[in-house]
Amino acid sequence: MTDNAIRATAIVLVLAFMAGCSKVPITGRRQLNLLPESEMMSMSLTQYQQFLKENKALPDSDPRSQTVKQIGERLAAAATKYLKANGAADRVADFQWEFHVVDDPQVNAWCMPGGKVVVYTGLLPVTKDDASLALVMGHEIAHAIARHGNERMSQGMAVQGAGMTLQVLASEKPSLAGDLFLQSFGIGSQLGLLAYGRKQESEADKMGLVFMAMGGYDPRGAPAFWERMAAQGGPKPPELLSTHPSDERRIADIKAYMPEAMKFYHPQ
Repeated sequence: MTDNAIRATAIVLVLAFMAGCSKVPITGRRQLNLLPESEMMSMSLTQYQQFLKENKALPDSDPRSQTVKQIGERLAAAATKYLKANGAADRVADFQWEFHVVDDPQVNAWCMPGGKVVVYTGLLPVTKDDASLALVMGHEIAHAIARHGNERMSQGMAVQGAGMTLQVLASEKPSLAGDLFLQSFGIGSQLGLLAYGRKQESEADKMGLVFMAMGGYDPRGAPAFWERMAAQGGPKPPELLSTHPSDERRIADIKAYMPEAMKFYHPQ
């Protein structure tokens, strides 16, 4: 490779780094997402539709669906309001929110890019009330807004994609691309990627608390909920805990952040 080619490659890499580097709302952590968010959104729509074809969603008339939709819409409005007020409206600019409940005993919930949210019926007996459900949904929505899945999939692409772009991988190895995507958002897969890191979990906890508080849900019940989740453990802990570890440090961190979250709480 000539010196000019090397310099050109270096410039391209620097520009790619600068383009991919951004700050996570609320925490201000700098992150590097190497995958175009437009491609993540496109894949999200495809995978979400496929998931709903393969899994039984409760009808809109079901009270559980109505509760999840009502809470979800309030959280979406709160998150959008916060992001607009803090110069980060681009994070949800192309989101088209959808909220579904699937009939599945797993204690789990997730949110794909674009605001595609699913709550499993197995979670509802553990949340018990609207505030706790808002806590979980706010946490998952925060992961999507913080683009944690993009970070995880960028890592997975580096290992599995052998230098391919997401578009090329999706074209040449669609099954692998789909598995990488689903695993990046905590939706069953056998690839065994690392779970969300502690920094990502802490960010989702803090962002979720702010969003639920702005939505009119009291965040002070958060520690008790995560204690209930920890009590659900055993030989095979709930799916939500397999990718969202609950421990004493996490609960302590949530308690420490509570005064800040309460600044946003206005009962509705």
